[in-house]
Amino acid sequence: MSGCLCFQCVDAADKGVVQSCGKFKSVANPGLVCILWPFEIVSPVSMKLNPIDVVTNTKTKDNVTVRVTCSIQYMVDPEAVQTFYFKLHNPQQQITAYVDDCIRAQIPTLTLDEAFEAKEKMASEVKDQVAKSMKDFGLIVVKALLTDMQPDATVMAAMNKINAARREREAAVEKAEAEKILAVRSAEAEAEAKHLSGMGTAKMRHAITDGFKSSIASMQESCGLEPREVVHMMLVTQYLDVLKEFAQSGKATMVVPHGPSAVSDIESQVRNGFLQASMMAPAGKNSMGQ
Repeated sequence: MSGCLCFQCVDAADKGVVQSCGKFKSVANPGLVCILWPFEIVSPVSMKLNPIDVVTNTKTKDNVTVRVTCSIQYMVDPEAVQTFYFKLHNPQQQITAYVDDCIRAQIPTLTLDEAFEAKEKMASEVKDQVAKSMKDFGLIVVKALLTDMQPDATVMAAMNKINAARREREAAVEKAEAEKILAVRSAEAEAEAKHLSGMGTAKMRHAITDGFKSSIASMQESCGLEPREVVHMMLVTQYLDVLKEFAQSGKATMVVPHGPSAVSDIESQVRNGFLQASMMAPAGKNSMGQ
């Protein structure tokens, strides 16, 4: 029985395992391979990067059921094609078993919050353990990522409620602080306004007093009047000015005495008021001195 010389192509992304009568002969590189058919065959082995998502159901230290999804990226070691082809039957199933074992060894030792915080550390440990285990089968683990960690639906709802309540509490605190700041600023502004208003009133009264003083001094020099007489005249003048403004407003009616002696009566009333005040002043001083 004789064979036939044949040619077979190996793809650029593959390597070929050459077998002669079922026995391993060599590893063929990409390109044209010459074989003696049917005694020799070439089986392609992909050198591409392969991803696999492993879903593991486990429980945390605080008894919360979680579903962990781990993404593993692996490829065949170009130097161990023979080992991979003849020793490993189902690489994905083997990797899944190692990932499940690693995840279930770590998650039960952590609470839910600790598990979320330790995602990167767990991914690194999964990669190291799976890579060490699969090295004997001619596989290289390039990357391991924990892409998802989903707690039970009831736990998720409770966590969302807790987070919502925390945010509402923080919002209430911030709102209260803002209202406090506004109230303090408003009180400070009101106090400053009253302070400035008081200063303005004091300056106005001081200016009026200085004006009266200078007017009295001027009239003393020009007319020879006594200070008391000057004050009487100024009061009568102001009184008449008030009556004039009151009459021009037209919003009310006021009855005042009228006649040739009206002004004299007003002046005498003002003078009497001042005289009474001047008589009471010494009495008050004497009582204080006693």
